[in-house]
Amino acid sequence: SMPGRVIQELRKCEYNNPLFMLDEIDKIGSDFRGDPASALLEVLDPEQNNTFTDHYLDQPFDLSKVVFIATANYMEPVPPALRDRMEVLELPGYTTDDKKFIAEKYLIPRQLKENGLNEKQVKIKPEALLTMIESYTREAGVRELDRKIASVCRGIAVDVASGKQRSVQVTPKTVAALLGPPLYESELALRTSTPGVATGLAYTPVGGEILFIESTITMGSGKLILTGHLGDVMKESAQTALSVLKSLRVTDKRLKRVKVPADLLAELELDEELLSKRDIHIHVPAGAIPKDGPSAGLALFTSLAS
Repeated sequence: SMPGRVIQELRKCEYNNPLFMLDEIDKIGSDFRGDPASALLEVLDPEQNNTFTDHYLDQPFDLSKVVFIATANYMEPVPPALRDRMEVLELPGYTTDDKKFIAEKYLIPRQLKENGLNEKQVKIKPEALLTMIESYTREAGVRELDRKIASVCRGIAVDVASGKQRSVQVTPKTVAALLGPPLYESELALRTSTPGVATGLAYTPVGGEILFIESTITMGSGKLILTGHLGDVMKESAQTALSVLKSLRVTDKRLKRVKVPADLLAELELDEELLSKRDIHIHVPAGAIPKDGPSAGLALFTSLAS
């Protein structure tokens, strides 16, 4: 027995042309109490919201002067009919540098204050903050990062209150002790820590992406096997990289001129008789996508040498 939220808010602000914020519109859902998405169709449609009718007032009300801004984390749950009445603006998430700046400027001072600490008692080093961002959170915003900073501050506050420590320098080791093992690990770091895997950059029509080049050696008859939908130029680059690797010698005067360390050359010098009994397999993942170009030679050489 009261007007709906739209009319209530208009009555509260006492203007007929306000700015309306509809927060997290992707969370709406239909149940036995009704379907808010269907009601919003009339509210957001500029063709018919000049005669919006509230069920309590039962009189048409002009909403055409109202500006509606809706927010959503994901557009997929928003019904297609409702999405059709919106102008969608996609805002990218924060980068690591953005999160670091926001944490240093706003999140850390606020959490120190809320946990009864001050800047003299707690100093969070940049590398510790980076560890929290990269290893303990994976989000577009900073809400989870704020929780992790709060957890670290609470842990330190206990030690300070109990007299164990007067001041703490928060390092990556401190973060690991307070937050436990890392929750997220970089696929890049995991894959490149494996011998035979190197990274390259691939050009695509929508920008670029990281390309992994994987090499392995098996028993065989000295063949070079190439897989991953490679073009002729990349195949030639792989054969050239292998030939260069085979030709490396500690006594090579050309390599001494470019100051390649002798110990590195000795490590890379291959036993050709041993290679004649081995097959070398080079694979570039995403095998369904054709890959070609003249710039993969160094990445292929690095992968083979590894």
